[in-house]
Amino acid sequence: MSTITETASNNPAKTGFPVPPLIDARAPRFNQAIIGIAALGAILVGWWPLFALAALQLALPLSFGPRLCLGCLVYLNLVRPRLGPGPVKDARPVRFANLVGLVFLSAASLAHLAGFPRLGWTLGLLVAALALLAALSGLCVGCEMYRLLARLRGIGPRRVARIDLREIGAEPRNGLVVQFTHPRCSDCQALKKTLTAQGIPLALVDVSTRPDLARKYGITLVPLAFKVDAGGRILARVTA
Repeated sequence: MSTITETASNNPAKTGFPVPPLIDARAPRFNQAIIGIAALGAILVGWWPLFALAALQLALPLSFGPRLCLGCLVYLNLVRPRLGPGPVKDARPVRFANLVGLVFLSAASLAHLAGFPRLGWTLGLLVAALALLAALSGLCVGCEMYRLLARLRGIGPRRVARIDLREIGAEPRNGLVVQFTHPRCSDCQALKKTLTAQGIPLALVDVSTRPDLARKYGITLVPLAFKVDAGGRILARVTA
């Protein structure tokens, strides 16, 4: 990749399936570490304008792309050449998490300007804690909020009761797991590896080559995997 973010074509004629913008999974954690350290530093030294600078650091790439993201540039030019490309992930939850951070840091700055320093320090501490948690553990609370809101808005698989096993080229058998996948989806590869290691019979449906099946079963996000019986009746959704 020449930049931190890769945007796959959304033209069905080229990809056959709408692929979300992708990002090196390590880049947002590096940037979150910088934001978390800046917010924590503001609290430790008692200089709240660092909140405003951290907010600006989030606002610029959200508005103009990763080329104005200080953390992304440091990662791209100094860290990534030594580690090599990392796994890719959907960039949309990360952008939402950055937007949440921007709102809280902006609110913290405005609270100080309005004469409510205690509120400002509290909001800044919350950002520092969540950003450092994401950087150290990979648990991004803002990203999980995005996924929850997506499910509430109905962005997810259509409710189906049965998958036609002959249509997807799978042999009927009990305990089979049907996984909808895409070759550029790192989470898809991780789920496949986990299921294979457990000895679970697996039927893969590549939505990039079978967009007709993606439309039929309402697959808008991957990976999605379902345990089915020999007749294709869906028994449960499978996660890693």
